[in-house]
Amino acid sequence: VQLQASGGGLVQAGGYLRLSCAASGRALSWYVVGWFRQAPGKEREFVASISWNGVNRPYPDSVKGRFTISGDNAKNMVYLQMNSLKPEDTAVYYCAARSTFMTEYTYWGQGTLVTVSS
Repeated sequence: VQLQASGGGLVQAGGYLRLSCAASGRALSWYVVGWFRQAPGKEREFVASISWNGVNRPYPDSVKGRFTISGDNAKNMVYLQMNSLKPEDTAVYYCAARSTFMTEYTYWGQGTLVTVSS
């Protein structure tokens, strides 16, 4: 499966963005799809994931209550709605996919940059 992330940009603190992850090659319903982010000088951080069997990994505290992941099987898309953005949310955001039988994400899209100004 090939993944393409989009929707990043510059936004003021308190604002919102919706990131999109478009898949091609295979239906996303075969996979667990996750969003990760990496800020300059920091390690990559898990943000959210979605599985079409309905079992999703909890959001980390850093985004809980502000970010929501969703999927559209018909469009083969996964979205990340990000509300109440903070400057510390500034990072390159990546979508990734893994088989439901694996723990490692093996398919990665290119990142999309989110910059939150204070």
